[in-house]
Amino acid sequence: MNQLQAMRVFLKVAETSSFGRAAAALDLSNAVVTRYVSLLEAHLNTRLLNRTTRSVSLTEAGKEYADGCRTVIEHVENIEASVANSSVDPSGTLKLVASASFSLLELTPMLRAYRDRYPSVKLSLTLLHRPVDLVDEGFDVGIVVPHLVNSGTLINRPLFKVAAALVASPDYLARRGMPARPAALVKHEFLAPSTDIHGSKWSFTSPTGSREEVSIDPSYTVNSSPMLRQAAILGMGIAVLPESYVRQDVEAGALVRLLPAYTLNDADKEVSIVYPGRRHVSAKTRSFVDFALMHFRDRATSDIGAASLSD
Repeated sequence: MNQLQAMRVFLKVAETSSFGRAAAALDLSNAVVTRYVSLLEAHLNTRLLNRTTRSVSLTEAGKEYADGCRTVIEHVENIEASVANSSVDPSGTLKLVASASFSLLELTPMLRAYRDRYPSVKLSLTLLHRPVDLVDEGFDVGIVVPHLVNSGTLINRPLFKVAAALVASPDYLARRGMPARPAALVKHEFLAPSTDIHGSKWSFTSPTGSREEVSIDPSYTVNSSPMLRQAAILGMGIAVLPESYVRQDVEAGALVRLLPAYTLNDADKEVSIVYPGRRHVSAKTRSFVDFALMHFRDRATSDIGAASLSD
């Protein structure tokens, strides 16, 4: 038995709920389709399909096996597509979507370097704060926090982590004082991401390893890191922002890092590159994914090296 072909045949029967329609779609005879399914059931020693004179339906085992077949076949097709596309020069317009909260500083250097390498590829970038469906909205690649992606079958590759920092302006701290521990935050003006990004409870780990959880009622919420940063710089209150986003502000004295001895839990975000697991991944998509993975891997190595030199 050609098991991969048998899996393709069974999956087509499952998708069409018919031996006849599957046979027509695959240009095979009904007898061949029936034999492939029977061989699979004998091989697995389990019934995959319920058959009546009028209908064909999946058993519970059949549903599980169909999902597995779909994953295996897509993986094989992706490998074949990758090899087939490796000789094609990337070109055309690549539609990208990225999480707006961190993209301005993190992505632009990488996009510039990619365009230098692949000048025939035009980039169309959309920044979003909301969840996105890559397939329905026609995007080729997403650079996002994974839980903000609604599409079903996607390939997900981690890129980097965005660390969080608790900051406030010197002007605000001169007026309201410096918090000495997390519990003191409840007495301050707190600037927060919108509730669909983070709830009202914030957890910290002390230098001794104990956890402190604080429920904070923010005075200002906004689903935009640029606006949250601007509010903090203008002295509206204390904010949690991506560390890389405010690093220059801290170095310049426009913002002050608070509670540096404490670790802010569950605030770091893992950013991934995601793209649909279609039958054929285009050369432009493949080149961009490979380039992005290498870019951020090299950057992480450089950061580790710089940290070692400064120790």
